[in-house]
Amino acid sequence: MSQSFSQNQTRRNRQQRLWQKQWSLKTKAIVWALSISVLPVVAIGTATYKYGINLINTQIPQVGLESAISSTETEVALQRQLSLLLTGMGVTGILAGAIAVFVTNRVMSRVSNVAAISNNIKKRLRPDSEFTQVFIASQDELVMLEKNITSFTDLLSVLVEEKEAEADYSQILIKITRWVRESFNEEDVLKTTSEEIRKALSIDRVTIFCFDSNYNGTFIAESVAPGLPKILGFTVSEPGFEAGYIEKYQNGSIHAIDNIHQANLSDADIELLEQFAVKSSLVVPILKGKRLFGLLIAHQCSRLRFWQQSEIDLFSQIAMQVGFALDYANLLQQVDTKADKAQVFIEITRSIRQSLNEEDVLKTTVEEVRKALSTDRVLVYSFYPNWSGIIIAESVVPGYPKVLRSEIQDICFGQGYVEKYQSGRVVATNNIYEAGLADCHISLLESFAVKANLVAPILKDEQLFGLLIAHQCSRPRDWQQSEIDLFAQIAMQVGFALDHARLLQRIEAEGVQSQLLADTIGIIRQSLNEEDVLKTTVEEVRKALSTDRVMVYSFDANWSGTVIAESVVLTYPKVLRAEIQDPCFGQGYVEEYQSGRVLAINNIYEAGLADCHINLLESFGVKANLVAPIIKDKELFGLLIAHQCSRPRDWQQAEIDLFGQMAMQVGFALDHARLLQRIEAERMRSQLLVDIIRSIRQSLKEEDIIKTTVEEVRKALSTDRVLVYSFYANWFGIIIAESVLPGYPKVLRSKIHDPCFTQGYVEKYQSGRVVAINNIYESSLADCHINLLESFGVKANLVAPIIKDEQLFGLLIAHQCSEPRDWQQSEIDLFAQIAMQVGFTLDHARLLQAYQTAEANSDE
Repeated sequence: MSQSFSQNQTRRNRQQRLWQKQWSLKTKAIVWALSISVLPVVAIGTATYKYGINLINTQIPQVGLESAISSTETEVALQRQLSLLLTGMGVTGILAGAIAVFVTNRVMSRVSNVAAISNNIKKRLRPDSEFTQVFIASQDELVMLEKNITSFTDLLSVLVEEKEAEADYSQILIKITRWVRESFNEEDVLKTTSEEIRKALSIDRVTIFCFDSNYNGTFIAESVAPGLPKILGFTVSEPGFEAGYIEKYQNGSIHAIDNIHQANLSDADIELLEQFAVKSSLVVPILKGKRLFGLLIAHQCSRLRFWQQSEIDLFSQIAMQVGFALDYANLLQQVDTKADKAQVFIEITRSIRQSLNEEDVLKTTVEEVRKALSTDRVLVYSFYPNWSGIIIAESVVPGYPKVLRSEIQDICFGQGYVEKYQSGRVVATNNIYEAGLADCHISLLESFAVKANLVAPILKDEQLFGLLIAHQCSRPRDWQQSEIDLFAQIAMQVGFALDHARLLQRIEAEGVQSQLLADTIGIIRQSLNEEDVLKTTVEEVRKALSTDRVMVYSFDANWSGTVIAESVVLTYPKVLRAEIQDPCFGQGYVEEYQSGRVLAINNIYEAGLADCHINLLESFGVKANLVAPIIKDKELFGLLIAHQCSRPRDWQQAEIDLFGQMAMQVGFALDHARLLQRIEAERMRSQLLVDIIRSIRQSLKEEDIIKTTVEEVRKALSTDRVLVYSFYANWFGIIIAESVLPGYPKVLRSKIHDPCFTQGYVEKYQSGRVVAINNIYESSLADCHINLLESFGVKANLVAPIIKDEQLFGLLIAHQCSEPRDWQQSEIDLFAQIAMQVGFTLDHARLLQAYQTAEANSDE
């Protein structure tokens, strides 16, 4: 279509040079009017005059002989009459000419006005196109009018085509946006984008150029017509952008080139484009978040292409959608990665825990960690007393040297590294030649063919036992933070497992009691949450010791506490959930139990106990007892207590040792269960975030998005009410969506006037502030705020901002009405991420609605 316009333009320019040589229409009309009106009169007058003269010259001489005087008089009279007749004819001709000129002027004025109006209409219709050029340089208004009408005919057909194209482009944008949004990883997003755009716009090549940190880059996705050279994977070390062009792309600049040889490109740029047969190109930036990710590029190779504004707009809008989709895919990938790493950690920990001796623990560790990290070698290096050491376990892929049982003398290690590893230091080296290592270290690593490594300490019995080490031999490796965290956590679990294995080995050597401890610990370790650990502990320990009651007593902040687990024979009172106030406990017992004290009382009446203690024990029917501390996270969590109620009991040393060891193992099991529970909760939260985001993303209207959000978030957080509060221009607002449990007041459509809000809160929420209030009466809220929350029945709440179009649209709010609530950090993070995704989805819905409206208007 653009080529036909160019050909018409050339033809009209040739005609213009011819028309410039002609008279104006007004001049020609006046000449013709004068010719038609005056020339007949002048011709008739002249003919009459000549006829009269001829008559005089022929007839007068014939009668001259009769009377000379009378003939002379007659001739003079006739000549006078002819002169008068000629004069009358002239006057008549002048009058006729004047009338003709007047009438012609009147007619031509209207023609000129019509021509001028047609020119103005033409310029207003297409001010920036070839139609605005002056095709008629002369003043021939009829020709100008004719050409303008022809131009209007062409223009109307073009406008109809463009209108139809715009409708098609709106539909194309919606389809491509949906296809891109359905892609859940970056590779699929880029591949779908390039394929669908090329088909939709009939372009020879669509490719995506991705920048690196130095703004060099690589073509990472391509869809190209058959027969044309492929650009995929081509790396450009110096893109050659002019100064400041990166900033322009960062700010959304678009570069449309109809002809690469007429675009003021550098020779290097033209050479690069010619290498891939490019004749015309269109370049639009892709922003991922607020950072320039790369460029979406269209190449026309078969011919020149004059890019239409509608095509440029469509291309730009698709690039924007690609940026949103990349953000979304990145978020999903992070969530999936966290969930995968959490699952890997759980599986490796379980495998290690199933190993009941030190050798099996280490062998299982190196095998499972190498598989999990997809690395070339994993080993365990054990220290000697002088901080040299030996490699005692190894898993290595074929093709690399085996180093099992290699002894390593490292004279540098003791000069500062011991304390760092003892305190938990983890070292990640991406490239051994760029890490500032000493030559001796580099030589050692080179002998093992190492290019990159990870090192984490293994602590056994709270002492530095050795190092867990991963080697990448094939190439340097950029260790991800999630990999480093997983590696460190596994190394810590290896230490616990070695403690466990060592304890089991010692117990096995002690006979029946040792086997009993192993069985009990094994059963306890199978419990994967705190409640099950404690319940299993009291049951198994009571059976093992054949005593009347075993319970777990948990401390609160002031060293009073509650019985949180109990196993008791039927004939004695149950004390589960009993709260015990012991004013004496904190006056000296805390430090002793913290350091591992185990107390055995054979007879409560012969142990020198205070009366208050004896009274308490008597209320439980106790005659003798055993007490051992439970250490959780290196803090005194509570006490494991055995009661003999039937009679006093002479506790044996083996029983006391067994009881102390079981209490210690309960602490380890509680640590383990808490860690597994936290990881499982994080995995579930991650999956929950993915599910909620997908549910929200399926809603294509703002009302549906908000309604889906409050429903899904309330279910996810198991809270009493979730609502969306939308701001007016004056920062007052209205509740536009609500999901609330039955029995609590409904506040949908409530208008809230909060004069305090603008006094500092707007900027905080605009910058992403999230507020978690566990108890509204303990959070220093103003009275007006407390009154408002009380009117809604609120005891605790969560508030996160919803950013729409980079402006504060409103707040996502969760209410706990039944009781105060201690919001967990994972819940707060999930809530904030959902609020952020609601904003993105509202932007997306608004964009789709605008396109659908444009499509509907175009159909009308």
